[in-house]
Amino acid sequence: MKKISIVDLFLFVLIILPAVYLSIIYKDLPSTIPTHYGLNGPDKFGNKSESWTTVFIITPISVFIYFILKNLSAIDPKKYAAVSIKLVDKILFIVITFFSLLQLIIINASLGNDILIQKGMLPLLSLFFCLLGNAMINIKPNYFIGIRTPWTLESEANWKATHRLGGKLWFWGGIVLTPLTFIIPFKIAVFIFLFIILVVTIIPIIFSYLFFKKQTNNAD
Repeated sequence: MKKISIVDLFLFVLIILPAVYLSIIYKDLPSTIPTHYGLNGPDKFGNKSESWTTVFIITPISVFIYFILKNLSAIDPKKYAAVSIKLVDKILFIVITFFSLLQLIIINASLGNDILIQKGMLPLLSLFFCLLGNAMINIKPNYFIGIRTPWTLESEANWKATHRLGGKLWFWGGIVLTPLTFIIPFKIAVFIFLFIILVVTIIPIIFSYLFFKKQTNNAD
């Protein structure tokens, strides 16, 4: 049985933090809270008991991701041995911290702090992409995390080249978006964010295919 590390304990605290926070402030929530936000702010409302919905959805997802990544070597069909424990812990820290902060922002908005939704959500998402891009460069081939196209999964050289490019695009895209989405109006920031994220997601996929075609042509 694997020993539980300090990192594991810290991740566990992050996972349960939103539920603990909501339990503490639940009595102070108004009877009616916003349950959905559009470009113009809250556009759907419900009973305060619905504040638990986000926690009940995201917490199990966080736990699932934790166990998948912690057991990556054992469940990967190709049995890639070189899975860095430090890299896995780094990715888990990024993902679970993001999920935890996302829930805290949504829960806090139930108290009437809508400004956090408009000013905090997009910068948080942008920073998430930035940090994930930085980690992506060192991800080894696997079936669970990374840019998993038919061409990257069939060629280690394709995987490495695609992740090198994708990691840089996500990192610098996040670097640009984090301050930009914080200072410009929310409605404009949403469209800029979606456009840049779409671009930095599609380019590595196209690159992966072109790399495959180049390898195929060189082999002929």
